[in-house]
Amino acid sequence: MLTALVVLGAYLIGSLSFASIVSKAFGLPDPRTYGSGNPGATNVARTGNKRAAALTLVGDAAKGFVAVAAAMYVAKRFALHEDAVPLALLAVFLGHLFPLYYQFRGGKGVATALGVLLPLDWRVALIAAAAWAIVFVVTRISSLSALIAIVVTTFASIYFFGPGTTLWSLLSMLALLIWRHKDNIEKLFKGAESGFGKSNQG
Repeated sequence: MLTALVVLGAYLIGSLSFASIVSKAFGLPDPRTYGSGNPGATNVARTGNKRAAALTLVGDAAKGFVAVAAAMYVAKRFALHEDAVPLALLAVFLGHLFPLYYQFRGGKGVATALGVLLPLDWRVALIAAAAWAIVFVVTRISSLSALIAIVVTTFASIYFFGPGTTLWSLLSMLALLIWRHKDNIEKLFKGAESGFGKSNQG
């Protein structure tokens, strides 16, 4: 019963769309109505409000961190089944993708995935963030940066976590990340994906 509550709590935390929350607080339009239509930091940045974009990024990452860190604490405190934390990490991520409070229209999950990684193993989180940053500095293409980071994170997760339910949950999360970027992948192959700050609808 407690495991189910932990998983449900993680999903509800994940359902907090900080792109929408921050945009409303700053008097900006709903991020689902312009640009790529994706409620995430990159799309919020298209408004030109860097502070709102930064807060969106931090908020989406923080909810992943809080949900998993809380699940780890409760699992240890009450000796829950070993699947509690892996299920919670998937739940918070699915909450971001399909938020209960926003008609199940969520973001792609890059920042939330990073937040999920932090309490599990900071080394994997650092590797993921570094891979994204390096590719972004060179290409200025957010989607390509995310996809390269996903590949790098997959191998890092296999190395640091080894076989087990945590690894399988992470691999499922990374697979969902790739799926959420399917339109971007198509544009990349067509050479139609533009860099950050340019006219990009992906």
